[in-house]
Amino acid sequence: MFGRIGRFAVLRPWVTISAWLIAAVALAALAPQLKSTSDQAEFLPSHYESIQAAKAQERAFPQHEQPAAVAVFQRTDKKALTEADKAAVVKVAAGLQDKGLTKVKAVTSSPEAVSPNGEIALAQVLATVKDPYDPELGESVKELRAEARSLLAGTDLTIGVTGAAASAVDAKEASGDSDAMIMSATLLLIVVLLLVIFRSPLIAILPVVIISLAFMVATGLISTAAELGGLKADASISAILIVVLFGVGTDYILFLLFRYREQLRGGQDPKQAMISAVSLVGETIASAAGAVIVAFLALLLSTMGMLRAMGPSLAISVAVALLAGLTLVPAVFSLLGTKAFWPSKAWKKEPKNAFAGKIGSVAAKRPGIVAALTSAVLAVLAVGVLGFQPAFDADSSLPQDLESVTAMKDLQRGFSAGQTDPTSVYLEKRDGTPLDRAQLEAFGAALKIEGVGQVSPALPGANGSVAQYSVVLEYRPTEDKALDLVSGPLRDAAHRAAPEGTRALVGGTSAVLGDISTAVSRDYKVVFPAAGLAIMLILGLLLRSVVAPLYLMASVALGFAATLGATVWVFQNGAGEKGLLFTLPVVVYLFVVAIGTDYNILMVARLREEIGAGRTPREAVRRAVSASAPTITAAAVILAGTFGVLMLAKNSMLQQMGFAVAFGILLTAFVMALLLVPTLTSLLGARAWWPGHRNTLPATGGQGGAAGTGPGGSAAGDGSRTDDRSMV
Repeated sequence: MFGRIGRFAVLRPWVTISAWLIAAVALAALAPQLKSTSDQAEFLPSHYESIQAAKAQERAFPQHEQPAAVAVFQRTDKKALTEADKAAVVKVAAGLQDKGLTKVKAVTSSPEAVSPNGEIALAQVLATVKDPYDPELGESVKELRAEARSLLAGTDLTIGVTGAAASAVDAKEASGDSDAMIMSATLLLIVVLLLVIFRSPLIAILPVVIISLAFMVATGLISTAAELGGLKADASISAILIVVLFGVGTDYILFLLFRYREQLRGGQDPKQAMISAVSLVGETIASAAGAVIVAFLALLLSTMGMLRAMGPSLAISVAVALLAGLTLVPAVFSLLGTKAFWPSKAWKKEPKNAFAGKIGSVAAKRPGIVAALTSAVLAVLAVGVLGFQPAFDADSSLPQDLESVTAMKDLQRGFSAGQTDPTSVYLEKRDGTPLDRAQLEAFGAALKIEGVGQVSPALPGANGSVAQYSVVLEYRPTEDKALDLVSGPLRDAAHRAAPEGTRALVGGTSAVLGDISTAVSRDYKVVFPAAGLAIMLILGLLLRSVVAPLYLMASVALGFAATLGATVWVFQNGAGEKGLLFTLPVVVYLFVVAIGTDYNILMVARLREEIGAGRTPREAVRRAVSASAPTITAAAVILAGTFGVLMLAKNSMLQQMGFAVAFGILLTAFVMALLLVPTLTSLLGARAWWPGHRNTLPATGGQGGAAGTGPGGSAAGDGSRTDDRSMV
C-alpha cells in the first residue's frame, strides 16, 4: 500500500502538490475562525454542582449584572486616602459610567468602598454578559483603563484594573506575544538543526515550507470541525498546535529523508529511491502517527471539555502531518532529486557513525548491566512524582508585571483577596414557592465560617423561590485554599443549613475549579489506560507480537513517571512553584508516551528486521542501535527543541509543559529507545516476538537493505545492492 502511495506522489508530483495548495487556499479562505474559550465552566458536565449553580443563576437572575472587573485606587505615595481622594474616586467612577462602554452595565463606587486601613478604594465594574472572555467586553476593559487615567489627571491617585475580565485581557495579550515568539523560535530552531544535519539550505527550508502548508490545512480542518461539531478549544491550543505539527511533521520528514538518502547510496535513481523510501518507512511512520492519534483521541473519554476539545484538534494535526509526509514530501523531493542536498556531497558517502556504533556495542555486550542502570536512573527520577501538587491558579502563571496582577496585589493590601470574584451560593425551593425570610437569614448566617470574609444579604430571584448570597473569601478565588474551602467546608455548611424542601448550590470560579480537580482525578483513571491499550494494540499489529508491546509499555510507563518526577524537582523544589499545571500528567502521558513511542517503534521495527535476517539477539541489538541512533537522535533533538521553545513563553504553565515534554522526549529517545528497549529485547531473545517466528522476514515490498532481504539483497528490483548497515 505504501509503495503505491509513494509511486503516485513521485510519478505525479504536480498533481499532488496542486491538491495540497488548493486545499490550503480553500480552507484558509472558507473555513471559519477557530473559536477558543477559557471559561472553565463550559468544560464541565452538567451533573457537577458548580454547573447546576450556574443554571440556577440563569433561571432566577437572567438579567442580573455580572461582576467583570474591579478598579483599584490608591495614592501615589501609598498613604491613607483623604476625603478629597475618596470624592475623586466616586467622580471617576461616575465619569466611566457615563462613557457607555459596550457590555458594561455599571461602574459604581462610594465613599464607603474603602479598605479598613484606609489605603485602597474600589469601584465595581458590572457587565451584561457572564463570559469574562467576551471580545467586546475585553475591548471595553481596555478603553476603561485608558479613560480612567485621563480622568485621574491632576489627582494624587493611581488606578489598576483587575478581576476576571481584566485578567482575560492581559492573558490574551501575553499569549498573543508568546504565540508569535514560539512560532518564530520553532521555525528558526528547525531550520538551524536541519542545516547542521544535512548541510543543505534547501533541506533546511523545504520542511518548514511543507509543514507551514500542512499547518494551514490542519487549522482549517480543525476550525471547520469546530464549527460543524460545536468543538471548542482551550486558549492555549494555538501554541500547542504549532509545536505539535512542526515537531511531529519534522520527525516524519526526517524518517523519510534518512531512508531516501540511504536508498540513493545504494545506487537507486532519485525517483525510485523516494518510492523505495516511502515503501520501506511508510508503515513505521503510519504506526508512529497512529499511536499518537489514538492517544490524543483517548481524550474524548475525558469529562473535561477542555481536554475533549484538545484531543481531536491534535489528532487532526498529526493525521495531516502523516498525510503530508507520505505524499507532499515525496512529491516535492522527487522534483528536486539529488539537487535537494546541494551543496553538500555527504549524502554520497556512508557515514561512520562511530559514536552510534559504540552505543550499539555496549548495549549488545552488557545488556543486563545497561538495562539495570537505565531502569535505576528512571526509577530515581520517578520518585519526584510523590511530591506532585496540581495547580489550578491560571493567574499565578501570568507575567507578574501585568496590570491585573499588580492591581490584585494592591487590592490585597486592604481587602480580602476574594473581593474581585465572590463565590455565589444559591438557596432554591424545590417546589418553586417563595422562600421564607427567616430561613434566608438563618441560611446566610450559617455561611459565615472560617475563611469567609463576608456574606452579603440574600438577593431574591424573580419569583422568590431562589436566593443568591455573595460570599467573599479571604483567599484569591483561584488559589488552593479557596478551592479547598469552597469544595469542602463551605459546601458542607451550605448543604447542612439548607431547610427542608430546599437545596443549596455553591457556584462561582472557586467552585468550578474545585469540580475540575475532581474531574481531572477521574480522567487520570480512564484516559491513561485507554490510551495505553490503544498504543499497545498498534504496537502488536506492527510487530506481530504479544510480548514486545507489554514490556515496551512498561518501560514507557517508567519513563512517564521519571519525566513527571523530574519536572516536580525542577519547578516545585527548584524554582519554588507551589504546584504544577493540573493537566500536566495528561499532557506528559500523551505527548511523551504517544509521541515518544515513535522512537521505540523505529527501534523495535529495526530490531525485528535484524532478527528476521537471522541474526542473534545481541548482534541484532548492536546493528539496530548503530543504524537507528542517528535518525532517532536527529528527530528527538528537533522534536524536543520545538517543545522546549515553550520555555521561552512568559506563562509559567507553558514553561512547565515545554520542559516536561522536551525532557521526556529526550529521555525516551536516548535512555529508553537506544538503551533500555534494545537491551530488554536482547535479554528476552526470541520470546520477545512471540507468537511470531523469529526467522520470518518482515514484508517490505521487495526493497533492499536491512529493512528488506538482509545482506546482499536486491534493492527495489533494480539490481543494485544496499548496505544493510544503513539507517532507519
